[in-house]
Amino acid sequence: MRILVLGSAAGGGYPQWNCHCKQCEQVRQGIATARARTQSSIALSMDGRRWLLVNASPDLRQQILAHQALWPQAGPRHSPIAAVLLTDAQVDHVTGLLMLREGCPLDLYCTPSVQDELTGSFPLLPLLEHWSGGFRPKPLPERAGQEVNIPFLENCRLEVVPLQSNAPPYSPRRHSPQPGDNIGLWGEDRRTGRSFFYAPGLAVVD
Repeated sequence: MRILVLGSAAGGGYPQWNCHCKQCEQVRQGIATARARTQSSIALSMDGRRWLLVNASPDLRQQILAHQALWPQAGPRHSPIAAVLLTDAQVDHVTGLLMLREGCPLDLYCTPSVQDELTGSFPLLPLLEHWSGGFRPKPLPERAGQEVNIPFLENCRLEVVPLQSNAPPYSPRRHSPQPGDNIGLWGEDRRTGRSFFYAPGLAVVD
């Protein structure tokens, strides 16, 4: 199993574009020990050729350029990104889908709640249908204990972990979230037994 940490900052990145705090200003001036970070996203692969993008950050183009494994490798048009999985419908995790429009159609793994948000409240999916049919939603379970099947991730066991967190600010359910609005992802390499847990929207450790 290979995992690329594409970004590890919260919404807006670090330094945040409109933040004048001491830490952000020191990063801009190059005098901080911390490094600049893009918004949270990872990529997962079992063979190093086909990658599952977990969340599509607004910084996606920069993140792809920074990781050679995600560069085109064959023919005039190609991408190793074989599918996308969303852990929620937050703006900082979905607006990178716009950057992927010229690679459509692509499978998009998300819960029914997230699909509903991206179809109605923030209609990215209908908009992107104009590019070769856009994204093909593949439903994720909204409750724990069910395995997620992604065909090109052989020998990788994936499970959804529901998280306690709010729906996006634009959602009509903002203050009354439901299961599926925010999930974490637990994965295990069946060959080695090594595992990971990815939960960028974790608000409460229960």
